[in-house]
Amino acid sequence: MNTFLKRLLVILSIATLVLFLYSYFVENIFSSRVSPKDTVEFKLNDLKLEVFYNRPSKKDRDIFGALVPYDKVWRTGANEATTFETNKNLMIKGIYLPKGKYTLWTVPKDSAWNVMFNTKQYAWGVDEEMQVMWDPNHDQLEIDVPIEKLNTTVEQFTISFDNSTDDLKLTMAWDNTKIAVPLKVLKDQN
Repeated sequence: MNTFLKRLLVILSIATLVLFLYSYFVENIFSSRVSPKDTVEFKLNDLKLEVFYNRPSKKDRDIFGALVPYDKVWRTGANEATTFETNKNLMIKGIYLPKGKYTLWTVPKDSAWNVMFNTKQYAWGVDEEMQVMWDPNHDQLEIDVPIEKLNTTVEQFTISFDNSTDDLKLTMAWDNTKIAVPLKVLKDQN
């Protein structure tokens, strides 16, 4: 074997080892996440909505008012900041939301949640001190949405789209609580 091939083989071996060690110790890709990532999509005609979030589990814990305190901004999931993306302009409770990508923040309360669509993109939901990274100066819109108490327990935090009655909603549910954010698609101006 010539010298060039030997050096190439050594360099590739070292690169492979570095990538393996990085992924094992830093990204930990070989173990399952406690709060797995999920992406939900809604497509209808030329409308496309997408939410990326992480799904924490209840695990016999008290959730709202305890693990997720009332009257404090929540990253609306776990780990990375939750994102909401729309390719169409929307109207949400009478407030205009231009097409684009937003981070989604909430303030759970005992009878309603405050929901904020924020234009700033955050790599993570909280900082090193576990303080939310949300900056209110970048809120595109903020609304209050009443909660619905559920008769069953939702074990894992779930975000979905509901268009079952041709009345599109972005829903969030966990434990025995659910909210539904009404979404109205605006027609494109020609």
